[in-house]
Amino acid sequence: MLKLFKSWTTHMDYKGQKLAEQLFQAIIILFAVVGFIWGYMCEQFVQTMYVLGAGFVLSCILTLPPWPMYRRSPIEWLKPRPEENSEDISKDKDKKQIKKKSKSK
Repeated sequence: MLKLFKSWTTHMDYKGQKLAEQLFQAIIILFAVVGFIWGYMCEQFVQTMYVLGAGFVLSCILTLPPWPMYRRSPIEWLKPRPEENSEDISKDKDKKQIKKKSKSK
């Protein structure tokens, strides 16, 4: 069972995140308007809340899982630079500080 969970992809690219956010907002607004109209016609506020709740559940199902439609534009990451020795880095910093002090004098 654990292998099954590890095999699922759990990421979205940036364009996919934007699409998911827009889809979420559109569904919520659409269901809110329809729910308000339906509740007004029925003269029951609870009907508005039921329709809005259904829209929330639908939007969660469509936007929370990382569906393949949200992974169409993967990012091309740069290859990592080779690590520098920490002693070399501290020596370089010391040299830069000495140069700055000598320039200011």
